Amino acid sequence: MSKLWGGRFAKETDALVDEFNASLHFDVQLADEDIAGSIAWARGLVGAGVLTPAEADEIVAGLEQVRQELADSSFVFAPGDEDVHTAVERRLTEIVGPVGGKLHTGRSRNDQVATDFRLWVMQAIDQLQAHLADLQNALIASAEANLNLPLPGYTHLQHAQPITWGHWALAHFWPLARDGERLTQARRRTAVLPLGSAALAGTAFPVDREALAETLGLEQISQNSLDAVSDRDFVADFLYAATMIGLHLSRLSEQLVLFSSTEFGFVRLDDGYSTGSSLMPQKKNPDTLELTRGKSGRLIGNLTGLLATLKGLPSTYDKDLQEDKEPVFDAFDTLSLTLPVMAGLLRTLTLRPERMAAQLEPSLLATDLADYLVKKGVPFRQAHHLVGEVVQLAEDEDVPLTELTLAQLQGISDKFGADVTAVFSITASLNNRNVPGGTSAAALQTQLAQAKTAVTPTP
Repeated sequence: MSKLWGGRFAKETDALVDEFNASLHFDVQLADEDIAGSIAWARGLVGAGVLTPAEADEIVAGLEQVRQELADSSFVFAPGDEDVHTAVERRLTEIVGPVGGKLHTGRSRNDQVATDFRLWVMQAIDQLQAHLADLQNALIASAEANLNLPLPGYTHLQHAQPITWGHWALAHFWPLARDGERLTQARRRTAVLPLGSAALAGTAFPVDREALAETLGLEQISQNSLDAVSDRDFVADFLYAATMIGLHLSRLSEQLVLFSSTEFGFVRLDDGYSTGSSLMPQKKNPDTLELTRGKSGRLIGNLTGLLATLKGLPSTYDKDLQEDKEPVFDAFDTLSLTLPVMAGLLRTLTLRPERMAAQLEPSLLATDLADYLVKKGVPFRQAHHLVGEVVQLAEDEDVPLTELTLAQLQGISDKFGADVTAVFSITASLNNRNVPGGTSAAALQTQLAQAKTAVTPTP
């Protein structure tokens, strides 16, 4: 038997239970982290007087050989390897002999896997932050190239007020910046060392845990051994951050699906990021965007599944926690592909200003008309009501607001003067909103500069 346990058992595990219990098919992804943690532990056992320096050197050399075998795919897994920890220790002992059996002194798979998983999640966060920064830069580039290009803004999917493409693109940048902050916070909370907590009560050997943490690039050690082996807050943090990225990508995708439709036609997707129909030759489908939108449901499922697993667990380690890794691996794989795809789609997107201009109809300036009355001394609530009457009149006459005569406007309020025509300017409307976060040219330049400094830092 190559199990790390078994002396207490009188018979071997049922074959079906072995299959049910095994996790090697997915936790093999932790192999490199397992070896790194084991090397650090071997060095720590020297300081604790368990291993001689020569024994530690022999173990470390063996672990490095295992690492190389895994890297070049020459590692041969044995039928009894129930998880990556079993596989690594079994192969180590084959290489170095009985001294390999000393490595697990004072250590449990409970604190071992918790350490391995934290190291893996930290590396995953670093990679996602790099992908996230690339997508943020793609949005910034799109915004900068068309900073003041006007198009309709929508609420309730109805025409609301004029905005610009730059303003719209940056509106999707800032949620991603918050996502980057969440990943940074999750990484900091992940960088805690459980190693030395053993199964639940702490190791009986005087290993320097602070030195272990420093060796492994972790920022602090866990403060309670019971909590350390069961804490999966960092997993929930990671999956929540991943889910929020998915939600923000889904919203961006939904908007671009609409904007690329025949009815809107504001943008045209590049052929490299579209697909066709097996039946209808004319079709150009936004499948990339639809898949991105769909992936958000998968990410939500990963998060809620983990939370459901965690909610009923008592303290210390329970086998339920074997279910914590696959959703994390899946979330990472999903975003590692989705983020670069969306960055490429944005960089190849073609804008169609003429289609945007065709939708810049005068009713978008109704709020500006109300603001005009306010500047004439009319209380806003009354001005809002009066402009509502103006809009109703234009609808009854079946003409745009701009074609109502001054006499018709003054029939609703004598506050309308000959200067009211200055209100009906998209450019003026945009520039009137000259506040931080607004649509004026100056405000957008400021926002663009702020966005460039807020791109998610990468390792």
